[in-house]
Amino acid sequence: MELAPERNPRDPVGPDEVTVVVPTLNEAEAIGLVVDELRACGFSRILVVDGRSTDGTPEIASSRGARVVFQRGRGKADAVRTALDYVDTPYVLVMDGDHTYDPSDALKMLELARDYDEVIGARVEGRENIPLLNRLGNRVLTTIFNLLFGTKLRDVCSGMYLVRTDVARRVWFESRGFSVEVELAAHVASTTRRITDVGVGYRPRIGRAKLRAWHGISIAVDAVRLAWRYNPAFFIFAVGASALAPAASILTWVAYELLFLGVKHHVWALVGVSLGSAGVVSLLLAVMALFLKRIEYRVVEMLEELRRRVG
Repeated sequence: MELAPERNPRDPVGPDEVTVVVPTLNEAEAIGLVVDELRACGFSRILVVDGRSTDGTPEIASSRGARVVFQRGRGKADAVRTALDYVDTPYVLVMDGDHTYDPSDALKMLELARDYDEVIGARVEGRENIPLLNRLGNRVLTTIFNLLFGTKLRDVCSGMYLVRTDVARRVWFESRGFSVEVELAAHVASTTRRITDVGVGYRPRIGRAKLRAWHGISIAVDAVRLAWRYNPAFFIFAVGASALAPAASILTWVAYELLFLGVKHHVWALVGVSLGSAGVVSLLLAVMALFLKRIEYRVVEMLEELRRRVG
């Protein structure tokens, strides 16, 4: 019997090394097209994790050749956690089942997979297909994430991303629902630092949208909670720095009363100065905490690079 040629470890990751995980909940209108496109791009390991749809989604996915399992719990995070119990490939590609992402874009992500633990598909084309409120929320959340974790990502909330299976299995999955993307990215950004993104397109959604405005608030809260876990010093001092806001208000009022009305407020002035001093010190310490954390990241990157060279 002729043996298959040994794969060069520096060759791009092939579709046969990837399990595509598609979380679904009532995606009957789109799931058949998604599975067909994935298969056309060479992805043969397609795992549809269904949240117990009532519109025939599991049956359609199965008839197109996908493996279908029913998730434990509820929400997207539980779907990804369930999927990892069935994955036996080195890489996992998570992708929404609403036909918004083009599987051919995933091939660009595979080219970077050898050098990164997570590659996010940043939605840079077709952004007009994202509702305006979601677009604004995503920009705010990505900015917060980059500030908290020292990254330069463009779309931390993207619904298509490639991640090493062993890395994904080390995530605690404490978040719920749509925050799973942020939690995975936070884990990689805070440990190996091997995270990047690549531009992908975004198509009009087929079917009813499930993301609501309050999901954005939930994701923001989860991002802050994750920052508490991975960099508590920054979180504590950032909260302390918020004292600058009331301090500025108090001192502005005191100055106005003194300059224009001749009224002196010694106690309020003392309160304002005290709050302002505490806020300034906290702000400086928060900046120092971020600086030290980024030094730690650079040290980790250097050690990882040294390990790869020695190994």
